[in-house]
Amino acid sequence: MTVIGKWLNPWIFVAMGFLLVAGPIAPLWAQEDRASYPPVLPGYSSIKVFDREGRFVGRILPEKRYWIPIDQIPPFLQKALIAVEDARFYEHGGIDIRGITRALVRDVVKGKMAEGGSTITQQLIKNKYLTSEKTLQRKVKEGILALEYERKYTKKQILEMYFNEVLFGNGAWGIVQAARLYFDKYPQELTEAECALLAGVPKAPSRYNPLGNPAKIRDRKNLVLKRMRELKMITPAQEKALRVQPIAVVQPGAAPYYLAHVRNKLVERYGAQIIEQGGLEVTAAMDLRLQRIAEKVLREGIGRVSSQLQGAILCLDLQTGDVLAAVGGVDFARSPYNRAFYAKRQPGSSIKPLIYAAALEKGYTAASRWNDEPVSYPRSHHETWKPRNYGGTLYGEQTLRQALAHSNNIITVKLLEAIGVPYFVQFAGDLGLSLRSPNDLSLALGTDEVTLSDLVAAYTPLATGGLRSEPRTIIRIFEKHPNTWTEIPPAIKPVLSPALAFVTTQMMRDVLTYGTAKSLSGFAQRRPAAGKTGTTDDYRDAWFIGYTPQFITGVWAGYDKPRSLGKGFTGGAICAPIWGRFMDQALADRPVADFSKPDTAVSVLIDPATGDLATSECPLKMEEFYVVGTQPTQPCPRHPGEVLMPPPVSPQPPPPQTGGQP
Repeated sequence: MTVIGKWLNPWIFVAMGFLLVAGPIAPLWAQEDRASYPPVLPGYSSIKVFDREGRFVGRILPEKRYWIPIDQIPPFLQKALIAVEDARFYEHGGIDIRGITRALVRDVVKGKMAEGGSTITQQLIKNKYLTSEKTLQRKVKEGILALEYERKYTKKQILEMYFNEVLFGNGAWGIVQAARLYFDKYPQELTEAECALLAGVPKAPSRYNPLGNPAKIRDRKNLVLKRMRELKMITPAQEKALRVQPIAVVQPGAAPYYLAHVRNKLVERYGAQIIEQGGLEVTAAMDLRLQRIAEKVLREGIGRVSSQLQGAILCLDLQTGDVLAAVGGVDFARSPYNRAFYAKRQPGSSIKPLIYAAALEKGYTAASRWNDEPVSYPRSHHETWKPRNYGGTLYGEQTLRQALAHSNNIITVKLLEAIGVPYFVQFAGDLGLSLRSPNDLSLALGTDEVTLSDLVAAYTPLATGGLRSEPRTIIRIFEKHPNTWTEIPPAIKPVLSPALAFVTTQMMRDVLTYGTAKSLSGFAQRRPAAGKTGTTDDYRDAWFIGYTPQFITGVWAGYDKPRSLGKGFTGGAICAPIWGRFMDQALADRPVADFSKPDTAVSVLIDPATGDLATSECPLKMEEFYVVGTQPTQPCPRHPGEVLMPPPVSPQPPPPQTGGQP
C-alpha cells in the first residue's frame, strides 16, 4: 500500500461514519447543565497573602469552576481562538471537510496521523465525553457528536461552552479560572495581548500556559496574532503592536502548605463563601525567608533517606506563637496533605519532657535517682507488659536528668506510675495537648497520637518561662469592602511556673550535649538550646522538637501509611540533623541568647553521685538547678568538708550511654 493509500484509508472510514451512523449515537451526549456552575461575582478579586515583612507570598483561589456568558467574554478573545483553532467555525456544521483534507495532506507529508482537522465543536466533544487517544473509533464518535451538537445548539452556545469547559493548564478549567490564575483579572478586563496568549493555550495546556517556557509561550502568542492578521481580523500594524505589548503574568505563590492552612483559617472565620468572594489581603505570620529555608532543608534532608518518605517541619516565634515557617510535606504537587497541622502520629519519646516537667511539679528534682531494673505490669487475658530500654540494655541507677538525656524508657514508665497517669493527662491538657488514654502507662512511651503543631505548642511553656502560645498563622486581615482591618492578636497564657519551665529546659539541654541528639552538640556549643528526640516502636515515626530562647522548631518524618523506617532510623538520626540545618540558617542573623533564670529557681553545687550538697572533698562537683524549696540542704555524707556555693562549674556529663527510645 502506498503512503497516500495508507493514510487516506482511515479518513475514508471517518467520512463514512459521519454519513452513515450520525443518528443512532445521538443519545451519547447530554445537555449542559449550567445550573451546576456558580455564577461569577462581579468585581471579585483573589485573596492575596503577604508575609510579616510585607513580602508577597501568593494568592488563594477558588477551586470551583465558573460559568460566564459568551457576551461577557471579550470579542477579541473569541476571534483569537477561532483564528488559531477553527477559522471556518461559523461556516461548517460541526466537521470541516476542508480542515480534514488539509490535515490529511499534512499527515501524508509527515508520514503519521499527527493532525485530525478537529473543529472547536469536536474539541469540545472530546473534552466533555471522550479521551485523547488517536483511534478511528474515537474520531468517529467525536464527529458524530459534533454534528449532533451543531443541530442542538447555536454557534454562540457552543463557543460559550468551549470557553467555560476547556483546560487552560495548571488546573484552570474555563476562562474565568484562567484569567484569575494567570492575570488576577475578570475575563472582561483582559488586554488584547493577554487574550491572544490565552487563545493559544488549549492546543497544549501543559506547553503553552503562561507559566511555562517563555519562548514557547511568546511564539504561540505570535502565531495567534499572525493567523488573526492573515484572516484580516487585525491589521499588520495591530499585529506589530500586540507582539511587543507587555504582559504581566502573576507568578505562582510560594509556600503552598502554609497558604493552604491560611485558606482553612479564613474558612473557619468567614465561611467557605469567602474563598469564592475574595477581596481580602492577609498578612500571615510567616517569615518568607525562613519558610524557604524550611522547605529546602526538609526536602533535602528527607531526600537523603528515601524518596518515598514524608516529613514536616514547623517553626514558632516563642514571643508571639507566630508560625514563622510550616511545611506539611516534601512535595505539595505530589501530596497536598498538610502533615504539619493535621497528621496525627505517635510522638514516641518526644512526649517525655512533659512527663518529667509534671514530675518536677510533684516535687521530684533533676537529681532524683531512679533505677531501671526490669518491671512488668498486668494486662488483660493474663498478659503482662514489660517496658524495655532501647536496645534492651539496662544501665542501673540514673538521675532524672540522665534518664531524660538518654531517653530511659523503664525509668520514664516508673516515673509516670509514681505521679499518676490521670495527673499527667491533666498536666498535658493544661499545656494544650489532649491525650485520650487516662489510665495507660504506655503513654510514657508516646503511644497516643498528636499532631506536630500541637506537640510544638505544648513545648512552648518550657521555653518561655511557663507561657503557652497558641500557634498563629494570620496577623491581620484587610477587607476591601467595607475597607477595614482586623487584627488577630497573639493568644498567650501562663500554664507553668517559670522555675519549673527553666529547670526542665536545663535538663533538656543535655539531650543535645551527650544524649540522644548529641549529633547537635556543635550547635549546642554555639547557642544555648534544648530539645528531645522521639522514635516510636518499630521505627515508624521519627521526631525532634528543639528550641533556643528565640525559636522552637519541630521536625517529623515517617510514611503516610505507617510502616517501619528501618532499624537505626531514629529521631536523632533523621530529624535532628534537619532541625540543626534549619536552625543554623534561621538564627544566622540573630544574637546568641541564653535562657533566663527566674528568681524562683536556684542553682547549687552537688555531688552527682549522691545528689547532696557538694563539699570541698567531693571528687566530682556539678551545678544543678531546682525549683526553690526542692534543693538539697544536707552536705554530702561521703565526703565531709566545707559546703561549696556557686559560682557554678560546668556539669560533668556521665558516659555516653542510651537506655530508651531516642
